[in-house]
Amino acid sequence: MSDQSARPPREPQSTEVVVEGFEDFHVPTTVHLNGPAEGIPRVVDTARGLARAAEQLAEATGPVAIDTERASGFRFGQRAFLVQIRREGAGTILIDPEAVGSLASVNEALSGVEWVLHAATQDLPCLRDLDMTPDILFDTELGGRLLGLRKVGLASMTEELLGFTLSKEHSAVDWSKRPLPQDWLNYAALDVEVLVQLRWATEERLVEAGKLDWARQEFEAVRTAPTPPPRKDPWRRTHGIGNVRGRRKLTAVRNLWTARENLAKHKDLSPSRLLPDSAIIAAANAMPRTVPQLLATPGFHGRSASREAPRWLTAVQEARLTEDPVPHNVPSDALPPVKGWDTKRPEAAARLKAIKPAVAEHAETVGMPTENLVTPELLRRFCWQPPRSTSDDAVAQRLTELGVRQWQVEQVTPVIGRTWRELRAQRRAEKHADDSPSGTEPDTSAGTSEQQ
Repeated sequence: MSDQSARPPREPQSTEVVVEGFEDFHVPTTVHLNGPAEGIPRVVDTARGLARAAEQLAEATGPVAIDTERASGFRFGQRAFLVQIRREGAGTILIDPEAVGSLASVNEALSGVEWVLHAATQDLPCLRDLDMTPDILFDTELGGRLLGLRKVGLASMTEELLGFTLSKEHSAVDWSKRPLPQDWLNYAALDVEVLVQLRWATEERLVEAGKLDWARQEFEAVRTAPTPPPRKDPWRRTHGIGNVRGRRKLTAVRNLWTARENLAKHKDLSPSRLLPDSAIIAAANAMPRTVPQLLATPGFHGRSASREAPRWLTAVQEARLTEDPVPHNVPSDALPPVKGWDTKRPEAAARLKAIKPAVAEHAETVGMPTENLVTPELLRRFCWQPPRSTSDDAVAQRLTELGVRQWQVEQVTPVIGRTWRELRAQRRAEKHADDSPSGTEPDTSAGTSEQQ
């Protein structure tokens, strides 16, 4: 950008190795980037500055690197407090969305341009809230997973594929702070400094591994994934709720969770900064009747607990007096816990025990984590409710119905089909042996493509 602060010192710090016999020659293994090449840009925080940034991005060329910084653990929700953008010809642009609001003009400027993000699922939701959605996506972190890299963090991949090291000391700071310190802005700008270079290096590795088409399917799936619906009864995910017994106590958990959520939203604070989950569980189990009793409950200490004591106590009292306490359980389409399959549906448990390790072995063969070859939840759903036939065609069709991507279907169908047929043949042989007269050998020559 044209508005830039003075360029900070950029003196790469090398980690060197000494080769035996060549002690006078020092070979750098990595280069530490301690500042953006063009300096730290001034943060865009006006409508005029945003319009100028959009113009510069529209005139620039090539893919665009994008990152966001949130204030998780400090502020309510997961909105972005800083957006970093870098494109050839425009340099690095830092935008304060709290000051300028919608970034629709930037989104329009990047129409048809490939966006490069690292771990896109973390950034896309808050970018959508700012009216930014990519037309084409390249996710370097996901590409690293498909390559089977041991570490897929931005700093780790940058070091392994490009030979640059990046500092990560400001990743969990309060990005809602204003003004943002210069060293934080330096860190934020560096996150997009070499992201496009990393994109090309990742693609090169994907081509060499024959996985580029797989990656493209995965990127598109991430880009087009629908916004998940609001979670039903989110209070049931309160940590430690398994230790709460009784409908009224569960109602107290709900009431306290809801009161905390509403207050956190009003104050724009992370709910945990007002009241930890452990305090909600303790109060629900104790069901205090007075403020002193409440404040004597573990977790109810500090300014928020005492100042808001009447609010918390009201939540507990309403749970005690309600004529309609919450039920212990609610209808759900979630699968039962796997540990209960042996009694609820033993044939499904047997399928999972056979198929899961076979898929894991194939994932190791193709060099990627099992969860990237096929989502564990979808594999469980397949085993819980499989097709009638054990044929590869039937397996592939069922996997597709469950939402498994085409490249994944092609990879795991032969493995699942073969393993399932072997399991059915084994169980048939065992049943035949049990039914055979003593001293006779079972006939195991029957075909293995039977119906369930």
